[in-house]
Amino acid sequence: MTEVSYQEGRAGLPGVPRPRSHVDARTAPSWRGAAGDLHLPERELRDRTAPVRAGLLAVDAAALALPMAWLGGAGAVFAVVALLVLAATGAHHPRITLSVLDEAPRLLPRLGVALLLVAPVASSAVAGVAVHAAWAVPCLVVGRGLGYAVVRGARRRRAVEDPTLVVGGGRLGMELLATMREHPELGLRGIGYLSDGSPLDEREPLGRLDDLDLVLDAYGVRKVVVAYGPTREAGLVDLVRSAALRDIEVYVVPRFFDVGMAPGGPDVEDLWGIPLHRVRRAALRRGARRVKRLIDVAVSGAALALLAPVLGLLALAVRVSSPGPVLFRQPRTGQDGARIEMLKFRTLRVAAEETPVAAGSTRSTMHARQVDVEQRQTRIGTVLRRTSLDELPQLWNILRGDMSLVGPRPEECAYAARFADSVHGYRDRHRLTVGLTGWAQVHGLRGDTSIEERARFDNAYIEQWSLWRDVVILIRTVAAVQRQAFRTAVRTVANC
Repeated sequence: MTEVSYQEGRAGLPGVPRPRSHVDARTAPSWRGAAGDLHLPERELRDRTAPVRAGLLAVDAAALALPMAWLGGAGAVFAVVALLVLAATGAHHPRITLSVLDEAPRLLPRLGVALLLVAPVASSAVAGVAVHAAWAVPCLVVGRGLGYAVVRGARRRRAVEDPTLVVGGGRLGMELLATMREHPELGLRGIGYLSDGSPLDEREPLGRLDDLDLVLDAYGVRKVVVAYGPTREAGLVDLVRSAALRDIEVYVVPRFFDVGMAPGGPDVEDLWGIPLHRVRRAALRRGARRVKRLIDVAVSGAALALLAPVLGLLALAVRVSSPGPVLFRQPRTGQDGARIEMLKFRTLRVAAEETPVAAGSTRSTMHARQVDVEQRQTRIGTVLRRTSLDELPQLWNILRGDMSLVGPRPEECAYAARFADSVHGYRDRHRLTVGLTGWAQVHGLRGDTSIEERARFDNAYIEQWSLWRDVVILIRTVAAVQRQAFRTAVRTVANC
């Protein structure tokens, strides 16, 4: 270890020097705070997770293909599909404690799913595929066992390790750091801890919770472990979200774990007898955002091409309904507070002047806006709103990247600025790209409804995102639009 001293910078900011792999020492800012001089690792920080994943993937591919050596090529398709299923379900993500026997109950059902997928297309050779799958089980278990032995050996030599930050300076936080140091086979290198309280021993904290972003960037942190203690809840929420945006794994030690109240399941890791619950933040990770964007482009592009005649007819109907433009363009608040220009078919008569945002509660504000809409709505606008056809031009917003198929609905900028200061959690709903439809909308929270409940549903969607949930929301949206269209048709026939 090489000791590096830094001269005093901004007053009151705890010292967090940057590793040499991040910044040039001649231009790096120099800080020192309550912790005094800090120590930097002599070698550069490197992320070894990708090579480990690739190695496990190669081991699984070899194990799944091995039965073909004595059974022939009947199971080749099964081997490929099984490997894809394992990769798609995160089976190659290296856990903290590597134990193939503990993971076997999670690996075997995935092989069963692969067999079910292959069986319909291999009807003539289904028996051979089933025999291959039966042999693939022990091959996969043995292969994983050998692969895990290699990874544990690399961890013991400190060739594979993740810089890990502990949040919480209590007894448990100190125990976590000691465990990481004494058991290198876990693959965690404890760089230190953050705490707003006083240290229990001679180990000084790297900083306070407010210095989280600085510490994460400076040390190239790959994992964060939150030890319960005298930490305010709001600070923990910000911590988890800041880490998720950097693709950092966050683990939380469950309270009262030592009396048997710890949760179970695939998201729970074991740190030498201490359970760690992995916090999932799928929607905020780069890989998930790329997949979501790819789906948005494919679906919106195809929909615009197929619905072009319908869009033309609706544009003509809007043009003859009342004077004004066909499209209604309105600045809305998008992801991270960015301004976007959202498109709709115009459903209202053009107002003589813009209506200011009324003062009062959020509920009264939304009610006043709803009254204004009802007073200026055109006849064709009523039909478009009730059938949600006025939203179709937003497919162009999705293709451009301003919006997504599913996400929190974008709000008018003036209202969004006001709700951000008065509604709990409203700012957090802008962490993700805004959407054509959303979790709040399929629960009926649109128009003159509670902003507080909308924010709650939107944040729940972000925290628990999955591709399947997006599919569910789209199906429920289509079903709701069809029901509304049927009611509109019945109402129109009754009025004639």
